[in-house]
Amino acid sequence: MRTRSAVTGGIAALTALSLAAVTACSSSSSSSSGASPSASATGSSSNPLSQGGAAGTVVVGSANFPEDELLAEIYIQALQAKGVKVTPKLNIGAREVYYPQIEKGTISIMPEYNGALLSVSVDPKSNAKTTAQVDAALTAKLPPTLQVLNPAPAQDSDSVTVTAATAAKYHLKSIADLAPYAKDMVIGGPPEFKTRVDGLVGLKDTYGLTFKSFVPLDESGPITLAALKDGKVQAADVFTTTPQIITDKLVSLADPKFNFAAQNVIPLVYKPAMNPTIISTLNAISANLTTNALLQMDNAVITLHADYATVAAAFLKAAGLT
Repeated sequence: MRTRSAVTGGIAALTALSLAAVTACSSSSSSSSGASPSASATGSSSNPLSQGGAAGTVVVGSANFPEDELLAEIYIQALQAKGVKVTPKLNIGAREVYYPQIEKGTISIMPEYNGALLSVSVDPKSNAKTTAQVDAALTAKLPPTLQVLNPAPAQDSDSVTVTAATAAKYHLKSIADLAPYAKDMVIGGPPEFKTRVDGLVGLKDTYGLTFKSFVPLDESGPITLAALKDGKVQAADVFTTTPQIITDKLVSLADPKFNFAAQNVIPLVYKPAMNPTIISTLNAISANLTTNALLQMDNAVITLHADYATVAAAFLKAAGLT
């Protein structure tokens, strides 16, 4: 893994290249459509699974939301740079659609999130929380055709998020730092956050936090972000790669006791399609992919409407992978 200074420099270079892409590229992404204008996807069928890959190729898929499509584009470009023949099948749909396809080999590689993969498709009864626990559970429970490779440090997970002003006022860095102040704070999130084990119930059991009140909002969306920014709530459940963390200067508090299960970006692969070059390439991407880098790239493609392929190429260049 790169040193902190090298990663910071890479992110700065990535941001500059992404900003240039806004004006240089005619293709752009809409933050509400979830559809990627990825160069690799050009000319693909309206049904991403209608055709398989050509003989001797791997098929890289993605779910139907911008971040996952961006990750798939990174995988595609890195593999092509190593001489691997790739067929892209982006914007497939939800996990319930693509998981059976990778299990039988219609898809070879999917960018996944280890906690969601475990709880939705592999073992809904699992109580695994940390990255190591989640990955061990996946390794034990995945079908024999499937394998997870190395997890990235990058996580797109729930978080307790506050404004920069609130973080500065109370010297907040961790959820644990809320202990003296939670009783005077209103927290917001999706309705189910009130009763979820990893929501208010977990925050009380794990960190001893009892908030003044709870306001039901949307799922890390515009209603939540507006309520946080306008002071309707002082804390909220926000995903850690939400672009408004940058644009609205928000602070996602650290979760050292893992109230929220790990959601590391991780390659899910169809084992018969793998070879050492593919595995080492995907693992090298994971080693260089931090939450901050992913957040910067999400901001570029979602907020600034930069071209997916250009943003992916900038990340790979900054990381020394192309």
